[in-house]
Amino acid sequence: MVETIQKIIEGRHCPECQGQHLFRIQDGRWKCSSCFCRYSPKRIFDDLNILHDFSLEIPATKTAKDLKLSYNKVRNKFMEYRDEILEYTNQEFRKLSGEIECDETYFGGRKKGPRGRGSLGKIKVFGMLERQGKIFTTVVDNVTAETLMNEIKLHAEKGSVFYTDQFKSYKSLMFYGKHFTIDHGTEFAQGRNHINGLEGFWSFAKERLQKYHGINKQYFPLYLKELEFRYNHRKENIYELLTKIHFGPVFN
Repeated sequence: MVETIQKIIEGRHCPECQGQHLFRIQDGRWKCSSCFCRYSPKRIFDDLNILHDFSLEIPATKTAKDLKLSYNKVRNKFMEYRDEILEYTNQEFRKLSGEIECDETYFGGRKKGPRGRGSLGKIKVFGMLERQGKIFTTVVDNVTAETLMNEIKLHAEKGSVFYTDQFKSYKSLMFYGKHFTIDHGTEFAQGRNHINGLEGFWSFAKERLQKYHGINKQYFPLYLKELEFRYNHRKENIYELLTKIHFGPVFN
């Protein structure tokens, strides 16, 4: 995909008809002699470079400075990529199965008062990790049994093996599959009975989100899905995958 886009930038491949006979016109764009498509190579070149920095988790401010582009242009592109990641994760999702860790956590700045499940003003997030597989995360309004069980039924196969802590909202899991709990007040893990994998993801996510120094709650789900995407595809070439997601619909 990257090689094809490079050919398009160089005027050796038409993005519309895949023709190979293009020529420059006065305004600097390429024009295809077969289908008469016109396009700006600089626009595509900038987009590809911005996407490359995004794939490496380089901040928008540094990307704008390095590429000599406006911060607003880069930031808008970063948000466009996150929108596309959200759509992609929704399309590729399949229900988790097998052994599944379930847990909820809270994102937000440090505030005085109760922590954890008693926290006020923080963003509540529920997650499930399929051992040796993928993770699913979602922002929830609350952590009641009804809310968490609805998410579990929508995103996990019935009859799976579930691992949780002793939070009361998970008690109904015994009617949906095998349910094992761990008391974190007295022990960290007991054989296979743990949620270490999911807790590891929470640490992974919170560490990366700290660099933004605060995220608007409206956009938080996009950042969360980006991290879910990066985690689920951590063994793949993220840049290549993002290129297919972003350019694929046009340059297939």
